[in-house]
Amino acid sequence: MKTLKYLFHPTTICRMQTCIFSSQRRYLATEKSVETAPSEIGPLAPELQVNNLTGDHQNVIEIAFNRPERRNALGKQLLNELEATIDSIKDYQAVRCILFRSMVPNVFCSGADLKERLTMSQEDVGPFVSKIKEIFSKIFALPVPTIAALDGLALGGGLELALACDIRIAANTAKVGLTETKLGIIPGAGGTQRLPRIIGASKAKELIYTGRILTGQQAYEILLVNEVVKQNEQLNAAYLRSLEIAHEIVQQGPLAVQMAKQAINKGLEVDLQTGLDVEESCYNTVLTSEDRIEGLKAFQEKRKPVYKGV
Repeated sequence: MKTLKYLFHPTTICRMQTCIFSSQRRYLATEKSVETAPSEIGPLAPELQVNNLTGDHQNVIEIAFNRPERRNALGKQLLNELEATIDSIKDYQAVRCILFRSMVPNVFCSGADLKERLTMSQEDVGPFVSKIKEIFSKIFALPVPTIAALDGLALGGGLELALACDIRIAANTAKVGLTETKLGIIPGAGGTQRLPRIIGASKAKELIYTGRILTGQQAYEILLVNEVVKQNEQLNAAYLRSLEIAHEIVQQGPLAVQMAKQAINKGLEVDLQTGLDVEESCYNTVLTSEDRIEGLKAFQEKRKPVYKGV
């Protein structure tokens, strides 16, 4: 598979051999095997690492948050790099699944960087929050499946980011919640809209009104996350389970998966009959695809299909 590093003009921003975007939105480095040693963590490492996984996890892109000193809080630099990443990979055909994770133990994302926000003028805060919402909407609109691996804290904007993903996997030790009302504000990056659509309006109101923080198990019981897994000694149990699900996804017809996502997401926004029309339109797309023919041939010949996404 062609590595993503050929899509961008390289600039040297650090010494790491992982896929990394600079704040100038130009640099994406190399591929990574899941079995390789963990990447560097610390103040000298980049805040966002983007890995083009290989081997059994080929066609999976891993977006990893790495800002330990602020518990992966969403500051300007991290958000700029995240937006650059999303804009750069959204149309890359080789990508079949995107996995969001943290390089920082016990933390997914603690939400907005409140220390940085204290330095902003009141006039700057509104546009900044709108920018976060715009980036999360871009994540929601990605054509391929997205998975959030919650191996730790996911509060405020951190949970809102996870809510923008298709699938959420949590360790039992994770802590999740929309805690904005504790600060005298409300969720402003999609939380008041996506949470009710996932767990129902009444329960969402309860959690937002109280700013309650849930464990991974409690989140699973109200269907806020798809699965809960027991945390391991490496503190990456949710990540490992997310990799397994991503592996399952990339084995399927990529165009079919994309059309299924489009049918579901668009269908949920309209009445049932219109939703059925959306489904028919998406089905017609796969009906005329090369992948459909390949799937039928592979079934007849009793072999594994080789899908191209067309």
